Amino acid sequence: MGIFERFLTLWVGAGIIAGIALGLLLPDLFALIAGLEVARVNLPVAVLIWLMIYPMMVQVDFSSIRDIGKKPQGLVLTLVINWLVKPFSMALLGWLFFRVFFAGLVDAQTAGEYIAGMILLGVAPCTAMVFVWSQLTRGDANYTLVQVSVNDIIMIFAFAPIAAFLLGVSDIQVPWETLLLSVVLYVVLPLAAGILTRRLLSADHHAQRLQRFVAAIKPFSILGLIATVVILFGLQAQTIMAKPFDIVLIAIPLLLQTYGIFFITWFIARRIHLSHNIAAPACMIGTSNFFELAVAVAISLFGLHSGAALATVVGVLVEVPVMLSLVAFANKHRF
Repeated sequence: MGIFERFLTLWVGAGIIAGIALGLLLPDLFALIAGLEVARVNLPVAVLIWLMIYPMMVQVDFSSIRDIGKKPQGLVLTLVINWLVKPFSMALLGWLFFRVFFAGLVDAQTAGEYIAGMILLGVAPCTAMVFVWSQLTRGDANYTLVQVSVNDIIMIFAFAPIAAFLLGVSDIQVPWETLLLSVVLYVVLPLAAGILTRRLLSADHHAQRLQRFVAAIKPFSILGLIATVVILFGLQAQTIMAKPFDIVLIAIPLLLQTYGIFFITWFIARRIHLSHNIAAPACMIGTSNFFELAVAVAISLFGLHSGAALATVVGVLVEVPVMLSLVAFANKHRF
């Protein structure tokens, strides 16, 4: 692993601090960035998310799907957790905490936006960062590719309907066209670009050419992540400083969701006797979120300064250190 991956928590932490500081020092600059929108999609954030996702999408080999039948249990476990458990448990926790436990601490409209942001996190299973978590847990790289590939295919068709359903249940009106546009921008098109690039570079069986290209662009994915974090926290700097208590309130159910989903998946993986190199990535995929997509959709649907956008940004704040702690747990308790 390169220096960026080894010290990912440090870089993300520095990005968070830099973003908040810059947001407070240069509010006009971030107001300008916030205004760069087309069809309610923020252009700088879109470019950075593409920069972050594209290098990972190039690594997704859809031909590996033919190997699913050899070890289907790990894939089935991931799909059940991602699409039948996780979105609904996140929606339930969001409603429970912000409509019941924290009802007297946050006004109803803001609470609804926080719930919406949490739902968007829950409906977006991890794609880009899965490869990092799999590598850190010594997972089966080819099987991880299968899991990511199948999840991406399902996400194209399932993300918008499930998100719209759960957001509707939460009494929030959802503009379908914006949600569908976000899926196309941040899932379909990067996937298509990745597939095309992979085919062009793999022509004439030049595997080394593809590997060199992936190695060359890989640092840009982490740089895109850090730059995205800087912008997101810069845009939310005023809110974060004005509502530090709300950050804690949002983080509580997110932490419960993250650890809860992981240990549920871990328990099932042990019960069905999965090997560690399949079980660990399966747990990581089921636990982590495609927060790049969640943030982008939250911004598109509710605006850069909304409670939903803040909730997804808190998801970024929570995810990296929590996932690294779970990586350590998985490596310590191999089976």
